[in-house]
Amino acid sequence: MQLTGFDGRIALVTGAGGGIGRATVSALYDAGCTVVATDLPDMLNAAPQQHGVHLRPLDVTDAVAVDALVAEVEAELGPVELFAGTAGILSTQPIAELSAEEWHRVFDVNMHGSFHVTRAVARGMAARQRGAMVVVSSNAGGIPRLNMSAYAASKAALTMYVRCLGLELAPRGIRCNVIAPGSTLTPMQTGMWADASGAEAVIAGSLEGFKTGIPLGKLATSEDIANSVMFLLSEQAGHIAMADLYVDGGATLRG
Repeated sequence: MQLTGFDGRIALVTGAGGGIGRATVSALYDAGCTVVATDLPDMLNAAPQQHGVHLRPLDVTDAVAVDALVAEVEAELGPVELFAGTAGILSTQPIAELSAEEWHRVFDVNMHGSFHVTRAVARGMAARQRGAMVVVSSNAGGIPRLNMSAYAASKAALTMYVRCLGLELAPRGIRCNVIAPGSTLTPMQTGMWADASGAEAVIAGSLEGFKTGIPLGKLATSEDIANSVMFLLSEQAGHIAMADLYVDGGATLRG
């Protein structure tokens, strides 16, 4: 099956500088989109330069900057009809040691940043009654994790927010969906590993950590997640809205 609905359309991607975001930019570009790839400046500096990919620095926690960027893109390039939200940060601290500043830092990016961007994009999509959004959350938003309370709570909030957004926008023909990845081979994942056996340990799971392993016996790649994003943005997913799709190799034992 060839996915359609991309050629010549403007796609906005947040968190585009690395991991899942970079893979999503490549997939959208290959499908024929004009891609606006946003991230913090230091992340964009490492991103590949491609004709048809517009690199724009953006701090998603700055609501004024977000509104300005979306307005600028629509004035210069055209209407944003596709949005992929992959910006996110991790925090791994026990609750008793978690500062208020760290809690707010995680929510500012994972939840509030996504709110700022989807709100800005939704205004234009709603007026035109056309568009699709996919936001990358996490399977941690649906299952408790040790020492990940801020991250898991922010992702749970993000998931419900996007589903509420989808309920509001569906009558205008706009589809909003969520991807919930599990352990994916990105710097965010490998940064939690103590040594070279990290992948093996994640796949096996941990009884002490109350964490199941991965039934498929492998970690996801960034491309695995990007492919799922592409499907939900495509015309072939034209009757899917408010979905929360787990892409974790069966790790949370749910779909």
